[in-house]
Amino acid sequence: MSFADLKRNSSSNFEKLNKELNKLNSNNNDRGDITNLWKPATDKAGNGYAVIRFLPAPANEDVPFVRIWDHGFQGSGGWYIEKSLTTFGENDPLGELNSQLWNSGLDSDKEIARKQKRRLSYYSNVYIIKDPANPENEGKVFLFKYGKKIFDKLNDLMNPQFEDEAPINPFDLWTGANFKLKIRKLEGYPNYDKSEFDSAGPLSDDDDELEAIYKKEHSLQALLDRKNFKTYDELKARLDKALGRTTPAAPTKNRAPAEEAPAWEPKAAAAPKFAEEATPSDGEDDDDLAFFRGLVDDED
Repeated sequence: MSFADLKRNSSSNFEKLNKELNKLNSNNNDRGDITNLWKPATDKAGNGYAVIRFLPAPANEDVPFVRIWDHGFQGSGGWYIEKSLTTFGENDPLGELNSQLWNSGLDSDKEIARKQKRRLSYYSNVYIIKDPANPENEGKVFLFKYGKKIFDKLNDLMNPQFEDEAPINPFDLWTGANFKLKIRKLEGYPNYDKSEFDSAGPLSDDDDELEAIYKKEHSLQALLDRKNFKTYDELKARLDKALGRTTPAAPTKNRAPAEEAPAWEPKAAAAPKFAEEATPSDGEDDDDLAFFRGLVDDED
């Protein structure tokens, strides 16, 4: 899509995006090498503040976000920090194990499954308007990883609950709204409840400037490239190692093919109910997991 098409189709793009959001809302069922990723800084107390603008889908892509499921836990044989194949609606070895544990009827098994449950993260392009901790980021375009709470705020803006509130497309350059990201540390985890959208309006009154910003967006579909995900058997071997298993279990038959689900519209995979519960950190990036991911990679 050219910049001219983006501006001309601003209204219809909103309707199309809302349809995709409705698909996700009706369906309840990184390796850390992502470049151009921006993360808001926090002070010693765990507080942080920034102002960003969510950007539309990059050229030749349909949706301004992608979602990725992953797992992160420490077993008797080491850490398991991997992206889940349920991102594509496919069977995943840890998802299958968690289902067995959850359905065993034992509370102890359910507790293990909770520890190993999957986490959901979203990725979008954002324009940094204000970053007090790192002002050199201002005026630049980055990828931004966020969790369900922030995604819910995006969804709520597009689907307001009250009659006196007009729906707003937060990803629109002209009729969207700046997002004031406010981070607090609550019960040991980052909390985003105070974050809010500003009044709707153009990111800039200069279309040339907006076009320049648009052209700097990073591909979202590239994050879903299969080279960034291990195969089922590779994940099974990694899981066996993390769990300290000496005799790997037989791989599950009839796994879904890679092309079965569109990359940006993952199908629902069979998963235990607990898999949808949000982690205390709401799926946001975790420094300690990034650190231990490095240790895991060093073992290979």
